[in-house]
Amino acid sequence: MRRPPGGARFHRLDDARRRDVGYRLITRLLAFALWPFAVVLAPGRARSAACAWALRIRFPAEDLTGLSPGTLAAFTAARATALWRDGTLLGLTSGHRDAQAQHRLFTAEAGRAGTARHTLPPALSRHVTGSALDVRPRDGARWLERHGAAHHLYRVYDNEWWHFEYHPEGRPPRVPHPGFSLADAES
Repeated sequence: MRRPPGGARFHRLDDARRRDVGYRLITRLLAFALWPFAVVLAPGRARSAACAWALRIRFPAEDLTGLSPGTLAAFTAARATALWRDGTLLGLTSGHRDAQAQHRLFTAEAGRAGTARHTLPPALSRHVTGSALDVRPRDGARWLERHGAAHHLYRVYDNEWWHFEYHPEGRPPRVPHPGFSLADAES
């Protein structure tokens, strides 16, 4: 049997989807298995603790340090709800960055592309303040886009499905990309 053009690509996508379903299932089962221990070790917050432990196993390289206290609380609550209630994994690719790391990202992108459409300078980046999150996988980002407002987490850029920010004061305006300013819209 002949494969249609691009068939290998679709086969890889099917394998990736099956793998992602497996990761979600295993992580959720692990959270359920850890729940009795969490009841004893973390009374009053057993679900949250069991989810945190399971997600730490699933995303071992994740670094939540440097997030503002509000951002950290909102993100951990959102991901526990996503996993416990809906079986959706929500991981962190990048959170807090110090000003030097943000500056390196900004200058590298500006030098490569001539403009920075995915990165802001340190003075403007909410990653530096610990209130921005780059999340994964894409299903988790979709879940957060639908349910994030309950946790004050909002997608703020059209061109970055992965970038969310903590805004306890309410939904900020959504703009096309990080380098976009309202002045651009008026010109």
